Amino acid sequence: MRHNKAGRHFGRTANQRKALLRGILGSLLLHERIETTLARAKEIRPIAERMITLGIRGDLAARRTALSNLPDKEIVSRLFAVIAPRFKGSNGGYLRIVQTRNRVNDRSPMAVIEFTDYEEVTGKVKREEAAKKREPKKEKEGEEK
Repeated sequence: MRHNKAGRHFGRTANQRKALLRGILGSLLLHERIETTLARAKEIRPIAERMITLGIRGDLAARRTALSNLPDKEIVSRLFAVIAPRFKGSNGGYLRIVQTRNRVNDRSPMAVIEFTDYEEVTGKVKREEAAKKREPKKEKEGEEK
């Protein structure tokens, strides 16, 4: 019986499972939105929220703990510099899981896991890019056509 045994095994050994979760976590923090199976999304959410809480804390011990759980230094620096400051005032609930479809191959339920402010951030970036495209290019003074 598996009473009080939390967590999914994904049919892997402990080392393989740890590597899988580290890879998914790194991709999530890098791209801020990924599509994966529902089970993997549910398993990665508490780990990712813990990492964001470490990023909000921001001290050296938190950075070292994040380095031990994440695959790359660049992802850790992105976590502490870009992602964590966006959630400075909130106490959890940084991610959302949205079920999307069933995968064609094996009918696994798929889900998108993303940050709760994903639309605001990407929408802001898209609006700024559109505004730059609309602005007429300034000609240098003294030059003629």
